[in-house]
Amino acid sequence: MDLKAHIRTIPDFPKPGILFYDITTLLQNAEAFQVALDKLHECVEAAKPDHIVAIESRGFLFGAPLAAMSKTGLVLVRKKGKLPGNVIRHSYELEYGSDTIEISEGFVQPGNRVLIVDDLLATGGTASATRTLLQKIGGEVVGSLFLIELLGLQGREKLGEPVESILTYKV
Repeated sequence: MDLKAHIRTIPDFPKPGILFYDITTLLQNAEAFQVALDKLHECVEAAKPDHIVAIESRGFLFGAPLAAMSKTGLVLVRKKGKLPGNVIRHSYELEYGSDTIEISEGFVQPGNRVLIVDDLLATGGTASATRTLLQKIGGEVVGSLFLIELLGLQGREKLGEPVESILTYKV
C-alpha cells in the first residue's frame, strides 16, 4: 500500500511558507492506519524496548497501539504542567524561544530500554529534548521511531541513536 497517498498536504499551515503533512487522512482510513502500525511495529520488535516513550500529542496516537501490540509499557512525555504527580522536567531552546517537557517520576528506571515514538521528525528539537530527558533519568535510549521524516531539516542528526522513519519527504 502507498501510505503517502493517505497523507494530505496543506500549504501555508500553520503559517505562510509551511507545507503541513496531515496524518488525519491516514488515521481515518482503517486499512492504511493498520499498515502504518504494522510497519512501525516491526521497528519496535527489532528494538526490544522495555517502554515506548510517546511524545505529546500525535505521538500518543502511534505509541499507544504500538505498546499494546508489543506488550510493552507506554510512558508519556508532555508539555509542562500537563502530568499529575511528581515529574522530571527538561527545558530546551526552540527557533523562537524555549519550551519544557515533563515525564512522570519513576515511570522510567535507570537502565530501562526506551524507544521514543512520534508522528513526525522535522528539526528534531522535541525528540532530542526527550532523548536528553530520558538519559538524565538513566534510561537507555535504543532508538527513535517516526511515521514521517522531513529530510533536509537535519532532525536525524540531532538524535544520535538509531532513527527509523516509515515515510520520508524532501523539504
